[in-house]
Amino acid sequence: MHPSLRWSSARAHKPLIKFIGKRVWPSSAGPSHPHPAAPPEYRKSFSEMVPKSSPSSGPFSGEQPAFQDFWDAPSRFWRPKYRELEEVEIDAVLVREQAHI
Repeated sequence: MHPSLRWSSARAHKPLIKFIGKRVWPSSAGPSHPHPAAPPEYRKSFSEMVPKSSPSSGPFSGEQPAFQDFWDAPSRFWRPKYRELEEVEIDAVLVREQAHI
């Protein structure tokens, strides 16, 4: 009765792109190389720079501390930016947490 409606509803669930084969991700990264559009002087010095920069040489290397309670963390993480919480609000949150445990 309504062929255009039936045709459009069937088309709505059919993707327009088709993937060939299964998705396979490489298990390790390939060898490092400079970007093809990199300047020539960077391409020459790239092999010298690669050994110097390793993933463990960054500022965030190693195990980062995890904090159980917010007051154990540095103050920049728990100091409010906008307003201080009132004691009533803190009590309401703590009572609510204990009710769910």
